[in-house]
Amino acid sequence: MILTDYYKGENLPGNARSRIDVTASTGSYEPFEQKLRNKKGEQFYYLGDVPDRFKFTRKDPPDKAITKGHNISSVFVPDPALPYGFGDIHQTSDAALFIYSNNWQVIEIFIARGQRNNKRNIYTLLCDKQLDHEIETLRNQAKK
Repeated sequence: MILTDYYKGENLPGNARSRIDVTASTGSYEPFEQKLRNKKGEQFYYLGDVPDRFKFTRKDPPDKAITKGHNISSVFVPDPALPYGFGDIHQTSDAALFIYSNNWQVIEIFIARGQRNNKRNIYTLLCDKQLDHEIETLRNQAKK
């Protein structure tokens, strides 16, 4: 399997528009288990436009950023007609795929450990529906 971990986030009623709470996950990705959890045990992050203070060496800036006091992942959306994006997890060698609802109220994050350098190829597999079985397997393993 290419995809190793899964985190489903939702913008819950009453929260700020940018706050995304983790509502289901495999609970198996240590960087998220540490970085996304607060003292109350809640897991959440913020999704927003890329802050001006973020510096990029690439010519194409990301479309969104996932943050929680610091950058967790940039989100690139190559084809706005598709509900898919990709990125990588800051300070790791891991790639991330994103499946999101039209209004970004629900965001599913799929981790591919050790695949940072293959993130565009994995994104292509996602678009071509070649990861559908892995995606369903991880969704079925998730706990609420």
